[in-house]
Amino acid sequence: MKVSTALFGPTDAIERAAALRDAGAGGLFTFEGPHDVFAPLTLASTVGGLDLMTNVAIAFPRNPIHLAHQAMDHQLLSDGRFVLGLGTQIRTQIEKRFGADFDRPVARMTELVAALRAIFEAWTTGERLAFRGDFYRHTLMTPNFTPKSLPYGPPPIYLGALGPRLTRATAEIADGLLVMPFGSKRYLHDVTMAKVDEGLAASGRTRADFAVVPEIIVSVIEEDPSHASARQLLAFYGSTPAYRPVLEAHGWGDLQPELHALSKQGRWQEMGGLIDDDVLHTIAACGTPQEIAAHIRDRVDGVSDRVCVYQPAPIRPESLAGIVDALRT
Repeated sequence: MKVSTALFGPTDAIERAAALRDAGAGGLFTFEGPHDVFAPLTLASTVGGLDLMTNVAIAFPRNPIHLAHQAMDHQLLSDGRFVLGLGTQIRTQIEKRFGADFDRPVARMTELVAALRAIFEAWTTGERLAFRGDFYRHTLMTPNFTPKSLPYGPPPIYLGALGPRLTRATAEIADGLLVMPFGSKRYLHDVTMAKVDEGLAASGRTRADFAVVPEIIVSVIEEDPSHASARQLLAFYGSTPAYRPVLEAHGWGDLQPELHALSKQGRWQEMGGLIDDDVLHTIAACGTPQEIAAHIRDRVDGVSDRVCVYQPAPIRPESLAGIVDALRT
């Protein structure tokens, strides 16, 4: 199984990338947090031998032309080992933090992917760019703005999705699905993959034509014996209404409004106390590296041979090496 893990920022990206590669990581990904999502990957590309991916870059505040240039540059820097992973985020974040539009998110994301493909096609073939949609319009591409070096072709486009409509649309229009980290084996197999199969059927494809990459929150007991940081992270995710279906799949739906109420009051430190051991061990992979590997293997069996492991803080290379070694046995 190929394992990717997170880069948390640009300041030590080169050193971290080398250490994680040597520990057995096959790839690195970044996420939208306190730092830019592309800058650490730019630096990590100098290490070599690693798949690189945004997991995810928030799409709607960005213009497709900007995304296309960033994606193609990173495809070039990584020797063709880059994946452009995009996500919608939630309405509150898009409208209040980014000051961007969120209406009709599934239709908007579908059109954004189509716009990216049109831009890539114009760059690759030299054909006239003539994309006109409801949200995006790109009708000019002069030679001085066209990348001159395209030895690897455009990178694949993966979408992060949780809800049924976007999950189905992802399987219909994208190259792969990035399964959000707040999930479980039951939700992945019973809900997510059912929608994946619907989308693939609509596009005339099979699972062999489509990548599914689960992201799983891990907590190594040697690094955090009480898993307090993982509980806090699960509480943060669980406070968002979009993640309630995962909790409801296990009969924990009432937990979401409790967490949401505390978040509205700014009582962030109290929220982790509501994540009991059942919730913790269902959604996150916790324990020794061997126990984490067993959780991962059981969760993704029959779905994927790739996984992204994610922690609230950077994982120690020694811990990652233990997980990777256990997954190989």
